Amino acid sequence: MIQALAVRKKFGDLQVLKGVDLHVAKGEVVSIVGASGAGKTTLLQILGTLERPDSGTLTIGGQDVTQLGSKALSAFRNKHIGFVFQFHHLLPEFTALENAMMPGLIAGRSMADCEPRAKQLLERLNISARAEHKPSQLSGGEQQRVAVARALFNNPSVVLADEPSGNLDSAHARELHQLFFDLRTELGQTFVIVTHNEELAEMADRRLVIRDGVI
Repeated sequence: MIQALAVRKKFGDLQVLKGVDLHVAKGEVVSIVGASGAGKTTLLQILGTLERPDSGTLTIGGQDVTQLGSKALSAFRNKHIGFVFQFHHLLPEFTALENAMMPGLIAGRSMADCEPRAKQLLERLNISARAEHKPSQLSGGEQQRVAVARALFNNPSVVLADEPSGNLDSAHARELHQLFFDLRTELGQTFVIVTHNEELAEMADRRLVIRDGVI
């Protein structure tokens, strides 16, 4: 599903990624761990097409995304990649339901068209009772479940998570971790998870360590 070859990235004089080679199979759950500053988040942003590598190639689902222009890349990202971040990034003025359907609205679909899918996801994530609540009215665990619903809305091939349980207590963190594996079983999605949580890292099919800019 994902193949990165000789990916390099620098910011100013700082070489963050020094030739990363990575492959992730379809339906695999891979965790990436490493010390702060090792390049985990930079790598995840490149895998998610939010950053372009300075050199190297990245293929997702058979598509060499390094060859796409900005507009085509944005369309590819919206359709094929879901993101779950540590800080949710929910839009505060919208309800949980509206936040969940946001990728569909961005893709140009109507609210009437998007609503059934968003409701289905909130139901699956056991948060449908909070559908009309805004983020400020939700707990951290509830907000993160809405963020997961949003990530899954367009049925992406790949879900990328950056410290997804970093702001959750241990009980909610375990629930979220199990949810990822349940979703993989049900939907066949591929997950790449950057985490400091060793329990989550060890649950993955493979645990990769990034050190000094290489895997």
